[in-house]
Amino acid sequence: MTARDLVIAVHGSAVPEAGATTARLADSVRALTGAPVAVGHLDHQTPSLPHVLADRPGAVVVPLLLGDGYHRTVDIPAVARAFDCAVTRGLSGEHAVALALYDRLRDAERAAGGAADAVVVAGAGSSRPGGNDGTLAAVRQLGLLLPVPVPVTAAYCSASAPAPAEAVALLRARGFRRVAVATHLLAPGRFTRALAAVPGAWAVAAPIADHARVARLVAARYAGAGAEARYAEAGAEARYAEAGAGYAAAEAGAEIPPRVACQRETLPL
Repeated sequence: MTARDLVIAVHGSAVPEAGATTARLADSVRALTGAPVAVGHLDHQTPSLPHVLADRPGAVVVPLLLGDGYHRTVDIPAVARAFDCAVTRGLSGEHAVALALYDRLRDAERAAGGAADAVVVAGAGSSRPGGNDGTLAAVRQLGLLLPVPVPVTAAYCSASAPAPAEAVALLRARGFRRVAVATHLLAPGRFTRALAAVPGAWAVAAPIADHARVARLVAARYAGAGAEARYAEAGAEARYAEAGAGYAAAEAGAEIPPRVACQRETLPL
């Protein structure tokens, strides 16, 4: 049986490094799934998502989005319906995202010369109800992942408040001197460039799209979409068995930092 195409739907950016980052992700997902993988862009870059889906009717579309704003809930499903494509959930609130965020933050801290004493989780921002839930979940989860408890707060690059510069300034006014920015963004773009210039930031983490955990999460979304199609013809017993196996495979090899080991059940999966 030929594998269904996997199309990763990304926002897109005019910054050249964005394409290279998503290309690395696509390569990793292709290696994990063995499926034909393509990237469709919502803005700024080509090929566009409609153009990619027109050549791949019936594909599985994985929205590479960290929030459930307009793109995830409205325009990607509308485009997908036109080409009889399945759309999976996005990445909002996933534990794998928090782990990738944690890794990138620790890399930035090491480069800066030491651990932060406060952290700002900077998301894209959305004015849509629930659109910032992914960033807020990342704040909660990252707070548990850090080996030493420090203040962790949310900020938004657009559409919501506070802005990252304001959040850093507020923490510094409270006496924190090593305020790091955990970049809750996927690829380089105008938002990451703005974060790099935030006054007073001790360290600014890189975006996470090409992190191995994100690739595994996208692969798991694709596998889940294929499983749903098979479940329609299978009984409940087979359905639950396969779901359990898929969860175990997605989590295999995950390294859980010490503070989280005893609190794992409180984290959204």
